[in-house]
Amino acid sequence: MGYFYLLVLVLFSRSCFFQTTKGLQAYQAQLFLQIRKHLEYPSQLQILDNYSGSLCDLAATAHMMISCQDNFVTELKIRGDKLANVSGFNGYAIHNKTLSETFSINSLVTTLTRLTSLRVLSLVSLGIWGPLPDKIHRLYSLELLDLSSNFMFGSIPPQISRMVKLQTLALDCNYFNDTIPDTLDSLSNLSVLSLRGNHLKGQFPSSICRISSLTDIALCHNKLSGELPDFSSLTRLRVLDVRENQFDSQLPVMPRGLVTALLGKNLFSGEIPAQVGILTHLQHLDLSFNHLSGTPPSALFDLPNVSYLNLASNVLSGSLPEQITCGSKLGFVDISSNKLVGKLPSCLDNTSDKRAVKFGGNCLSSEGHQQHQISYCKEANTRKSGRKIAFLIAIIVGSILLLMILAFGVLFLSRRCFQRKTLETHIQQKAVQENPTTGISPDILANARFISEVMKLGTQGSPVSRLFSLEELEEATNNFDSSMFMGESPAGKLYKGRLENGTYVAVRSLNLLKRYSIQNLKVRLDFFSKLHHPHLVSLLGHCIDGGVQDDPFANKVFLVYEYVPNGNYRMHLSESCPEKILNWSDRLAILIDVAKAVHFLHTGVIPGVYNNRLKTNNILLDEHRIAKLCDYGMSIILEDNEKLEAKGGGLKSRYPYFQLATMNEIGLPSLHKRMDMPLKHSNLNFCCSQRQTLEDDVYNFGFILLESLVGPIVSGKGETFLLNEMASFGSQDGRKRIVDPAVLMTSSQESLSIIVSITRKCTCPEPSSRPSFEDVLWNLQYAAQVQATADADQKSDSTS
Repeated sequence: MGYFYLLVLVLFSRSCFFQTTKGLQAYQAQLFLQIRKHLEYPSQLQILDNYSGSLCDLAATAHMMISCQDNFVTELKIRGDKLANVSGFNGYAIHNKTLSETFSINSLVTTLTRLTSLRVLSLVSLGIWGPLPDKIHRLYSLELLDLSSNFMFGSIPPQISRMVKLQTLALDCNYFNDTIPDTLDSLSNLSVLSLRGNHLKGQFPSSICRISSLTDIALCHNKLSGELPDFSSLTRLRVLDVRENQFDSQLPVMPRGLVTALLGKNLFSGEIPAQVGILTHLQHLDLSFNHLSGTPPSALFDLPNVSYLNLASNVLSGSLPEQITCGSKLGFVDISSNKLVGKLPSCLDNTSDKRAVKFGGNCLSSEGHQQHQISYCKEANTRKSGRKIAFLIAIIVGSILLLMILAFGVLFLSRRCFQRKTLETHIQQKAVQENPTTGISPDILANARFISEVMKLGTQGSPVSRLFSLEELEEATNNFDSSMFMGESPAGKLYKGRLENGTYVAVRSLNLLKRYSIQNLKVRLDFFSKLHHPHLVSLLGHCIDGGVQDDPFANKVFLVYEYVPNGNYRMHLSESCPEKILNWSDRLAILIDVAKAVHFLHTGVIPGVYNNRLKTNNILLDEHRIAKLCDYGMSIILEDNEKLEAKGGGLKSRYPYFQLATMNEIGLPSLHKRMDMPLKHSNLNFCCSQRQTLEDDVYNFGFILLESLVGPIVSGKGETFLLNEMASFGSQDGRKRIVDPAVLMTSSQESLSIIVSITRKCTCPEPSSRPSFEDVLWNLQYAAQVQATADADQKSDSTS
């Protein structure tokens, strides 16, 4: 009886296996019919018309091949006859050249991604046109991708760098016209990178030199320019082909194992380095049609494996040594159209049948070989020397003129600054006497120079900082009436105000010790008033009053900020306002805004601004839900005051820290009433121990990310609880238990995983292990792109 049951079990298992296999084959056959339809029924796939067997058994032809493993299609190669040799292609369908106007490359890629085991994909000369979709990275199992000789244009999607199994990437003879992505170094298994015959522009990404597995780089026939990097780290590189571009640097350092180096028809200059003598594996070297000068190294002709050497049409000069030797394998040499003089070395005299030598267009002492007169080469060298001298003179004269202009400019600015500061001389003297010890020197702050991002953002369209009078602020706030009161903190109170011109503002009052240098304070406030960024609440101006009625040792300082009317980020995460709860895409957009602002504070101004009190309450939203960060830089403004308080005799606050009324209440007058409960983790509340490093801003931003994931109710359970619960993000059940339902319902798993990963890194206990804000921003933008793609796919699927 036992044998009978065993036999039944075996037969049942075989039946299930055959049914599963049959279902898989039918599914893959259906996908191939869709692919054939997308490609508009090419003749190469006509074999599918009357074929009823398994795709895996289909015989390969010269134009089509399908391979399988365990009944799964792993290779698909189709070669058509629509060559991409159209000169007037402008991004639209061309009759009989490209696929029709109704073709959708997006739909084709979507169908291909359903072949989940595909490792080799080659679709060549099929008339495919349009921008290569970002979703190409969903072919995550690909080891070879060849889309050559088609009509794809635009940019090569950066998401292609996520195809980490890729070993060969060939996009030759298309119409890509953007820069090469700088993220290809993520393809750690890539051995062949071939982008020949496109319209790529910009510089050669140095990140490519970090792909140690590369054996072939082919970027010829493009519009790349600038400098080539040092290739010596690519120890496996055998072929380097960058012909017909616009590279204008000196020749790059090449790896010892290089076999073929094709650098002709560029703008390379300088001398051929003696380093080429160590390239013992080199067989083919093309340096023709550049601007190379000097005398070629003798070792170049004697390389043990070199067979092809082309140095034609440069400005090489001098004479080759007569005793020069040539390698035994050297079969072709072209040194024509240069400025070489003297006698041709015997090994290049063209008398041997085994070696072809071209040397016309020089000034060599060889008769009957179309040589110029010796004066031609000497005149050329003389003109070259003259140009060098003229160039040096021009540089010297230009430098002197520039120094003179700078000197006059400095003198003019110094006189203006002297006139402006005359009225404050006694305050400056007092500041010197006090000799304040601050974390950031007032001199540095006063002379802060703004780098590129500041210059781009500039002050165009930004409010002009001004000095307010106390009377103006009293009128704006109705004499600081309780109806305008927005909150209170240890440093002072916050009021809403309306200026005479109708502009709404937020006025913060600070009580500072009189021993706090007013000059230092003014320098700091002037510094922050110059920080204009789309995602920072602007400091419009300030007012410094002489004293506080109930404290003779304090000065009253008012800071006037722009008014942001739509509440703070934390409120929009709260279930208490369900009509304002943000979906995942909206949260990512806000987080990106804030990350841009903090990245600007860290790197966009010198000195950088750190310890920016990052928390969801300090992220304000305007009427268009554009995020703006407030309370940045308060640690710098209050630094001296807090040090003086620490020494004793300072201001004593009557208010506990958890009642801190920060700029979060701007635009939400009633919110301070909800601030009477302590927020237990240090990132949702002002921490007594101030951290002043870049890593602390990253750490605090990590908790903003965390609160964006779980919502404010869960985040209120405290920092330790949240850090312990981070492990729950690793499983689907854990995510369902802790992640905000509004996030779960509106996010893709891939986008969510990216944010969970960067959140873990930001909240790492070891500061040195935390990412930079540039890395944080990149991950946020990438997660947003992934989510946008998922939303578009979902919308497309729902409409189809």
